Amino acid sequence: MDIDISQARIPSLWRRIGALLYDSVLLLGVLMLALMLIVIPYGLLTGGSPDEQPLMRLLMQLYLLAVIIGFYVFFWTHGGQTLGMRAWRFRVIRDDGETLSTRDALARVGWATLSLMPAGLGLIWCLFDRDGLAWHDRRSGTRVVMLKPKTRP
Repeated sequence: MDIDISQARIPSLWRRIGALLYDSVLLLGVLMLALMLIVIPYGLLTGGSPDEQPLMRLLMQLYLLAVIIGFYVFFWTHGGQTLGMRAWRFRVIRDDGETLSTRDALARVGWATLSLMPAGLGLIWCLFDRDGLAWHDRRSGTRVVMLKPKTRP
């Protein structure tokens, strides 16, 4: 679905934060399930915890990182919205108005991670940017746009 970028409204910083908080609750549940899928079988097979061994701890952390990345990449490439973005009525698109490819979504996740690390400054930047874009929006060639409310019959 093409979106005319020149006509699209950009969500406010508060909407972005709201969606981020909403998604963090959902993501916490997903991570708990993903962790359970590792810890329970590991405990049954070895009688211990994967956290007790440095290599297993590292592998578990990498696995959880992959789950987080997969969460965002899946939602952004399948409709352009996470559940939080849907609740706050915005979606992520490429600068040309097209839906994100897997490569676009991976770039956005990477830049968003770097952008949010210094106390969220990359996100706060949208308050000062002439187009209302965050650092990771600019660097990844993507942006978030508001959707029109659904009309009821």
